[in-house]
Amino acid sequence: MFTLAMRSVRKRPGRFVATLLSAFLGATIVMTFNSMQDTAGADGVDAVSKDILGTSAGVVGSYGTLLVFFAVASTLTVNVRQRSSEIELLRCSGATPAQIKRMIVGESVVVGLVGTLLAIGPAMLGGQALLDLFKDSGQVSDSVDFVFGPIAMSSGFAITMVAAAGAAFLAVRRATRRVKPRGRGRTFLTLGSLILGAGAVSFTFTLSSTDEALMAPAAYGSILLSVAFGLMAPGLLKGLVMLLPLRGPSGYLAVRILRVQSKQLSGVLVPMTLFAGMATATLYMQAVENDAIDASGVPKTVDAKNLETLNLVIVGIIVVFSCIMLINSLYASTTYRRKEFGQQRLAGGTPGQVLRMIGIESFVLTVTGVVFGVAAALAGIIPFTVVRTDGVLPEQGLGIWLGIVAVAALATLGTSLVTARRALKTSAISAVSLAA
Repeated sequence: MFTLAMRSVRKRPGRFVATLLSAFLGATIVMTFNSMQDTAGADGVDAVSKDILGTSAGVVGSYGTLLVFFAVASTLTVNVRQRSSEIELLRCSGATPAQIKRMIVGESVVVGLVGTLLAIGPAMLGGQALLDLFKDSGQVSDSVDFVFGPIAMSSGFAITMVAAAGAAFLAVRRATRRVKPRGRGRTFLTLGSLILGAGAVSFTFTLSSTDEALMAPAAYGSILLSVAFGLMAPGLLKGLVMLLPLRGPSGYLAVRILRVQSKQLSGVLVPMTLFAGMATATLYMQAVENDAIDASGVPKTVDAKNLETLNLVIVGIIVVFSCIMLINSLYASTTYRRKEFGQQRLAGGTPGQVLRMIGIESFVLTVTGVVFGVAAALAGIIPFTVVRTDGVLPEQGLGIWLGIVAVAALATLGTSLVTARRALKTSAISAVSLAA
């Protein structure tokens, strides 16, 4: 089956582009920051520089690992779902579920390996740039030389390979079942509830101190809540759709599809919720921290500067990764619906109505992801603001939030509408016959 996996990758590389891109970017981020561990372990590095470099690697490394898994998992889930006919054909030809799993997991491992190898060069450049950033801000001594060593290499390959193999196994496991599994929604609801509880516990630590380091539990709590809302996305999406007063043919079709295909379309909500929750929480809490330091009249410490640098870098990573996850998922799912668009047009729908339907779907997905992401963020922002200031909410207003919403809407609406417009250029009869 590994030979078949290699042959599949060579013959049809286009289907693995999204997974390759996710693995490449994930490995780049992981190796970039873990190279700080190699740099910190070199001879002659002072204690302060070693602590700053080790902290940056540990904090961002945990974020990077989480994002790598979700990015690879989202792209592989869409890829496997689009290959349902091929998987069924293999089963009818005598292939066992175990053989199909080995083939698809083998494909994912090969793609992940290629993505990691391609990421070595950019990771070295990124690590050097990150070290220069720490030097320019006075957090790391100018005498520290950049080292890209075994920690960066081993972590990049290990995390990417585990994410690719694990995500592929979970995606194909469901696809190879002949009987639809029951209780999956309950399982995700239970898991989401447990994560909600863990997030609530983390927020209690935020109220126990006035040190700037308490931003960590509040931020991690927001992340856990964002993940929980993402796991419960199908139910959340169905509930929101029921409340929407959409009218007209396009609105009716959008509501119908969002209700019937909530599990498939809700895959977009995971990166959307993570993006909205993590970006909102991090930016607003950093703004609150800056105001608290300015109000105290005390200059920023090295630790405070390091925390600010990490937060800004983390937000940048979140924006890039989340947008890529959104674009990959939306592009693949919209392209996969070419037959559906053709059937709608043969039934009397116009291209304009189909585009309006896609626009409504994207709008609902954007609103759902932003609402629950911001809810997760507020659960961390409010206790942190109460501890660090005399207020309840940050004084920055809606400016940061509006910027986050604009990025989310642009990525979702832009990708969906552009991809749908390209799909509609194919005649309705050709779209139905080619996809059949």
